[in-house]
Parts: sequence; C-alpha cells; structure tokens
Amino acid sequence: MTSAIPAVDTAGVNALLERGRTLATPVLRAAVNRLAPPMDTVAAYHFGWIDAEGRPAHGDSGKAVRPALALLSAEAAGARPEVGIPGAVAVELVHNFSLLHDDLMDGDEQRRHRDTVWKVYGPEQAILVGDALFALANEVLLELGTVEAGRATRRLTTATRKLIDGQAQDISYEHRERVTVEECLEMEGNKTGALLACAVSIGAVLGGADDRTADTLEAYGYHLGLAFQAVDDLLGIWGDPEATGKQTWSDLRQRKKSLPVVAALAAGGPASGRLADILAADAKLSDAQSADFDEEEFASRAALIEEAGGREWTSQEARRQHATAIEALNGVDMPTEVRAQLTALADFVVVRKR
Repeated sequence: MTSAIPAVDTAGVNALLERGRTLATPVLRAAVNRLAPPMDTVAAYHFGWIDAEGRPAHGDSGKAVRPALALLSAEAAGARPEVGIPGAVAVELVHNFSLLHDDLMDGDEQRRHRDTVWKVYGPEQAILVGDALFALANEVLLELGTVEAGRATRRLTTATRKLIDGQAQDISYEHRERVTVEECLEMEGNKTGALLACAVSIGAVLGGADDRTADTLEAYGYHLGLAFQAVDDLLGIWGDPEATGKQTWSDLRQRKKSLPVVAALAAGGPASGRLADILAADAKLSDAQSADFDEEEFASRAALIEEAGGREWTSQEARRQHATAIEALNGVDMPTEVRAQLTALADFVVVRKR
C-alpha cells in the first residue's frame, strides 16, 4: 500500500489534543497530589508542571494523543466526552509509568527537552514514582464503583501487562544479532499498540458500550499504535533532536532492533550484509566499548540502513498500519463527526514530525 496520507487537519487535531489536556489535566493533577512526598514533587516535574527547583513551569507534557482518544471513545459509544475522563487519566498515568521506567532502563538522559527523572532525582525515585502512577491509574477507575469501571480496569491491566511484555522483548532484542520483522512487530504491538488500543476503547466501555464495540475500537487503536511506533522508529534514527528532545541517532546508540534496522537486515543485498557484519561485531563489545563510537560511526550505520531499504520499508509500514486502523472504524456505528475526528488523529500520527 503506497497511497499518500491525506493532508492533516492540523487545527482540528490540535483542538482535539487540547480538549484532552484541558479535561484530563485537573483530574490528573488531583491524582498525583495524593502521592506522598517527595513522589508528588517528582511526578509533577515529570509532567512538566514544575522545574527541578520546584518552581511552577509550563513544560512539554506530551502530545496527549491517548487522552484525546479516550474522550472520542466515549463519544463513539454515544456518551458525553466527559464520561471518558477517568479512562483518559488512567491511560495517561500508565503511559507515564512506562516512560519513567523506560528512561531509566534505556539510560535516556533527556525527555521533552529536559533531564529525565532518574537523572535529576535518582533511579530509586524513577522506579517508585512509576510504580505509584500505575497504582493510581487503577485507583482512579475503581473508585467510580460501577460495573463499567470494573470492565475498564480489566482492559487497562491487560494492556499494561502487554506493555511490560513489549518492554521486556525490546530489551532482550538489544542483545541478539538477529530479530525477525514478525518478532519486532509483535514487540511493538505490545509496547505501543496495546495501550493505544486500550485508550480508544476505555471511554466507550465507561459509556456502556458492549464488548464487540470495544474490541472493534481496540483494533483501530492497536494498528494505530503500530503506525505510531513505526514513525517513532524513524525519528529514533533520523529525527531532529530539536524536535524529538533526544540525542542524535538515539536508537542506534541503544542498539535497538527497531523496524528500520530489522527490515534492513531482512532485505538482503550488499548494504544489508555489511550492516549484519557490523551488528554481529557489536554483540561482542561491552557497553563501555560501544560508548566510544563517534557521530560518524552512527551516521554511517544510518546510511547503511537507508541504503538497504529499512527507512522506506518502515515508512510504508506506517501507512499500511494506518490504512488497517481506518478500515477497522467501519465496524462501529458512530456519529460521522467522531469517525472523522478519529481518522484525523490517525492521519496526524503517521505524518507528525515529533
């Protein structure tokens, strides 16, 4: 599938993302305020509400795609968007739990253009606050005390378990010479697709939707997640640090077997063979030895990946997953405007610059 993605309704998408932030943030702040010191302060720093000295700040707290999807999910089921707020907050808490732990495990020192939590407050606080956010996510849902809240919590915990499975797979793949495209897609479906799938069904469940409707919405979210991750994989190698907030060649520095790398290795040909030889030699190096690589080395590897076709294949895969996500929407009877908004968000995910 090589057809182009339609032009994104940037104003419309930004309005949806802003609505998600506006409705979810007060409830999210209230949940974080329940944490014992210093975890409340550490979490506030992570979300961009304060700086490292504790002063009020207006930092980048993320694109808010998941809260936007949770509110649209409620509307897809015929409920008011406000019905989806607890789901939006719960999913955002789980997402940030994973970011806190991932940054520590990956050794990432920068997120959203500033130092990560583990670098500012130490690894112990990153672990504890991540755990606390996961607990809060379940608390926010279960305190609703409804049958629908129980169903929503079940979906959230299943998605969280898959997310953790995906992170474990991602780490294990860093130490393997070869990973198949199928293995990589399974890992990314767990790590990214599962929580996005939950985000786009949880509001509907809270609004009383049946399991068939929720499962169909999850299919949209799952494939949207794969498209989202494919774009992230491209940015992880070729993204502008000014836009991504991470180092140049960040995924190559971490030896990640992301889609462009895996696709390049599977392609065959001279460039693929040279890349395979380099990565096989890498497997014998310690982390300290590979830390000595310079910018030219990473640039050379990125060029090999592109020459072998990994960059183009991943770009096309993002579009394939986008098309599958949009097709899934045909299985749900929903207001025309909501369908258009879900489509616009999917378009945004595939063409976004960061």
